[in-house]
Amino acid sequence: MKSSFRWYGESDPVSLKYISQIPGMRSVVSAVYDVKPGEVWPEESIERLCRLCEENGLVFDIVESIPVTEEIKLGLPEGDRHIENYCENIRRCAKYGIKCITYNFMPVFDWTRTQLDKEAPDGSTSLVMYWDQMKGLDPLKDDICLPGWDASYSREKIRELIVAYGELGEEGLWKNLERFLKKIIPVAEECGVRMAIHPDDPPYPIFGIPRIITDEKNIDRMLSIVDSPANSLCLCIGSLGCSPKNDMVALTKKYAKADRIAFMHLRNVKILPDTSFEESGHLSAYGSVDMNEVVKALVENGFDGYFRPDHGRMIWGETGKPGYGLFDRALGSAYINGLIEANGGKLELL
Repeated sequence: MKSSFRWYGESDPVSLKYISQIPGMRSVVSAVYDVKPGEVWPEESIERLCRLCEENGLVFDIVESIPVTEEIKLGLPEGDRHIENYCENIRRCAKYGIKCITYNFMPVFDWTRTQLDKEAPDGSTSLVMYWDQMKGLDPLKDDICLPGWDASYSREKIRELIVAYGELGEEGLWKNLERFLKKIIPVAEECGVRMAIHPDDPPYPIFGIPRIITDEKNIDRMLSIVDSPANSLCLCIGSLGCSPKNDMVALTKKYAKADRIAFMHLRNVKILPDTSFEESGHLSAYGSVDMNEVVKALVENGFDGYFRPDHGRMIWGETGKPGYGLFDRALGSAYINGLIEANGGKLELL
């Protein structure tokens, strides 16, 4: 397995130098962040990311993410040009050694939380979603903005998108995903790149907006659209795992055995009695997911792809991008490394 770490570019307070000091660390997960979604990434930007990582003893070979525009997801005329540009981005990334590209097909919001700094009794803070904080909220009427919503959208634009997706419905979204996959996966196959779709976070509708990458049935449907290893999963344990309906150990076994996982996001989440959830430390005892059994399933079913410690808590006084500090994610990485070794697996080092 290949250990990796999310890095938000040169503005990230977590430096590549520090990332390289994490035991077993191999790959950097990043993207070109200064290009408008739907446009083509400059080759010099991709090359610079590769060079910066190499200078720090790391390799940039996973992209997270090339955004899928609302025009693509809604099936609008401008989406055709965006898909062509997406294909060109796959080609350019492959030229510079990218092996895996993560993306999502979530309408409007990449993820939704109600609070980014919920303090635990030990003083650490984490991301949470509490249903009681969602009660009575209506984005079509109220001037609200929850964490995870695209700040580049005006309130009016968000309302327009919510209405448009409500009219499109789940089957309309499936139709547009199918069109997208049938265009990009052949390009990915030609380039030796695995596309890894990230599940919806959380994996159920919010404010009536359809979400489709939510459970085993829907994942099977997505994978069958183009039955190819290039059409695979970014299996995010925390995103799918915040629904008690999803058995994350069983899902990991199934898709690892079928070689349809390109990338693993490994983090724990604590589901509360009303199905609200809190992002917890990685340790199995802290959340609702048996992390050891998940890693065991990967090892026993021959998974040799990428993984990263996903969201961490803010601990030891660290400040920065919520969920993406250095300290707790580094602890999570070390914990995952231990689980891999204890279950007979091996890390692929540079």
